[in-house]
Amino acid sequence: MDIQRSILLVALAVVSYLMVLQWNQDYGQAALPTQNAVVASNGSTPALPDTPAAASNHDDIPSANAELQQPESPVAATSDQLIRVKTDVLDLAIDPRGGDIVQLTLPAYPRRQDHPEIPFQLFDNGGERLYLAQSGLIGSNAPDKSSGRALWSSAQQQYQLADGQDELVVELKYSEAGVNYIKRFSFKRGQYELAVAYRIDNQSAQAWSGNMFAQLKRDSSGDPSSTTATGTATYLGAAMWTSEEPYKKVSMSDIDKQADKETVQGGWVAWLQHYFVTAWIPAKDSSNVVQTRKDSQGNYIIGFTGPTLSVAAGAQAETSAILYAGPKIQKHLGELSPGLELTVDYGILWFLAQPIFWLLEHIHSILGNWGWSIIVLTIIIKLAFFPLSAASYKSMARMRAVSPKLAALKEQFGDDRQKMSQAMMELYKKEKINPLGGCLPILVQMPVFLALYWTLLESVEMRQAPWLLWITDLSIKDPFFLLPIIMGATMFIQQQLNPTPPDPMQAKVMKLMPIIFTFFFLWFPAGLVLYWVVNNVLSIAQQWYITRKIEAATAKA
Repeated sequence: MDIQRSILLVALAVVSYLMVLQWNQDYGQAALPTQNAVVASNGSTPALPDTPAAASNHDDIPSANAELQQPESPVAATSDQLIRVKTDVLDLAIDPRGGDIVQLTLPAYPRRQDHPEIPFQLFDNGGERLYLAQSGLIGSNAPDKSSGRALWSSAQQQYQLADGQDELVVELKYSEAGVNYIKRFSFKRGQYELAVAYRIDNQSAQAWSGNMFAQLKRDSSGDPSSTTATGTATYLGAAMWTSEEPYKKVSMSDIDKQADKETVQGGWVAWLQHYFVTAWIPAKDSSNVVQTRKDSQGNYIIGFTGPTLSVAAGAQAETSAILYAGPKIQKHLGELSPGLELTVDYGILWFLAQPIFWLLEHIHSILGNWGWSIIVLTIIIKLAFFPLSAASYKSMARMRAVSPKLAALKEQFGDDRQKMSQAMMELYKKEKINPLGGCLPILVQMPVFLALYWTLLESVEMRQAPWLLWITDLSIKDPFFLLPIIMGATMFIQQQLNPTPPDPMQAKVMKLMPIIFTFFFLWFPAGLVLYWVVNNVLSIAQQWYITRKIEAATAKA
């Protein structure tokens, strides 16, 4: 009967494992964009569609005094064809109607590891989502109004950064009422930021005045860069810099409740998602009005309106801002603007996560592989906590050694819990045992574990980083769930080295812990599970050595 039950349990475990694998294959990966998937299947390089942004009432354009704008009569929103620009790290499209960036992909960051030919898409003009970087000039005689946007012209329909070329400049032109405008996009090789500048040449007979605005507009769709089963692992929403807070989150629910407006000196406004960030960065010495609001179509907007720019008749002037659209690379973001590096959000344990990432990054600079770097980091952390762990394992080893005495006390006092507890405390005192000592390793490791969790989850450097064999992406779950199973097995082995709890119910719960933890860890990033496996193996070796040493000493006594 026992053999039959064992066979059934093994068969059930195998069937359950195969079912989880099949579920992971069917539902565990982010879906590919329909259009790009079709193009890729033909063997050609995916391209952004030449489709303009969806029509709008232009109530998303702020007024010159930065008050919230009421929608006016609808007008034609877009031109017929987009202007394509391609550098080594950016592939984007500009809508001549308004000069907004309505599409942008990142060729260096594939959407999925198994389809490296399909780049990750940040800005989108309504294909999978609406996500735009808008900018313009507003004012009584400026070209952008709530009744219509300027229709810019360009010398070419396509621009590309050539081999050996370090900078690419794209100029759009527009003229109205004797005023000539140039909107200039400046790109540099290897950089995800671009300068957007306006040059106003006032050839009219009267003075010109206006304000530059820049904003990010996004719908309420989910995060396409999320790598968890729920799709909502990290923050998706707006953020800004203020004089009081260098990193202030403004969630979509916050914007739903009320529009916000405040004046800041310099600063930045951004939209965050998993691994990637887009941000508008005005001049550091400018005073800007920052706004968060929704348009009539329910899209979320965060942006700024710059100071009033006055241009006398016959004079010229220029204003500009920086747009960043790319990965969350802390060092580079911090160089662009103070506080922008905080968009790599490690949560409340950032003070632990930051040094962990710093150490991990330095180890990686030597080893060149993030998986081996995590293993070396685990060894370093284990060595740092070695004295505390050793003291705890000695306490557990002593408890294991006095287990027969505890069993005798239980038999002696039976159901008299009060006398049993008193006798146990006297025994612990006599044997110099701290009954809570065995909990210390876990309690000490938990903050480090949680900090490392956010480090691996938030650091774009881990995205699609391979280790070896079947682990080709340390930032997502193990595709075959083997690491979590190994982790559960190491927990079980470690549990055998611990003393059996005197309480039967507690003993049963402890036996279930490896199974419960294995289930929880199935969807954890493989890098995090790798850390826990290595940590368990080192703990087993340390605990086994200490236990045998104390048991040998007890036997001699």
